[in-house]
Amino acid sequence: MFCFSFLLFFFFEVCTDVHLPYIYLSFQGTIANALLERLLEVAEERKVTLLDGDHVRHHLSSELGFSREHRDINIKRIGYVSSEIAKHGGMAVCAAIAPYSEARNEARRLVEEANGRFVEVFVNTPLSHCEKRDRKGLYAKARAGTLKGMTGIDDPYEEPQECEIDLPSHELTVAESVDRIMDFLASKGYIHLPGHPLKEE
Repeated sequence: MFCFSFLLFFFFEVCTDVHLPYIYLSFQGTIANALLERLLEVAEERKVTLLDGDHVRHHLSSELGFSREHRDINIKRIGYVSSEIAKHGGMAVCAAIAPYSEARNEARRLVEEANGRFVEVFVNTPLSHCEKRDRKGLYAKARAGTLKGMTGIDDPYEEPQECEIDLPSHELTVAESVDRIMDFLASKGYIHLPGHPLKEE
């Protein structure tokens, strides 16, 4: 099974940061946007920012290609920006293709060095489901050999081994996926939801 992954970086005190790495057509973008809306409802005085992978590449990483080295640099930049947002009391929801465990671990390190908590959500979507959603035909081109470096085809996707949340998004609606994430965050005391007891420190 080939899947997408979704990372959340959450910081204690007045800051929260969410990072979602994924693979093409896992619906992580839809989940990230829905999660952003839900977090805005409970964020109180905190600012919530979405770091979308496409936007980050356009504005911060436009000189990078899609080699392993460049993908790792992109994820490290997102991890750094996320940690800075959190340091200043904000929340960041990050959604970017992050196929390699080393880069994800580096993002975790950056978050933890900023006195934060890193929550990795594995958006567990089989490759076959992603290919069915591919209206642009990128997976078909990759399988035919006319497109190189397609994650999950001729470039590896290293599945998370110790994620905090395993989310089978192909079995859940977007709302159900977001509910699972929000419930987890509330159970850890990162956010407060009506009906959830406050976590004692």
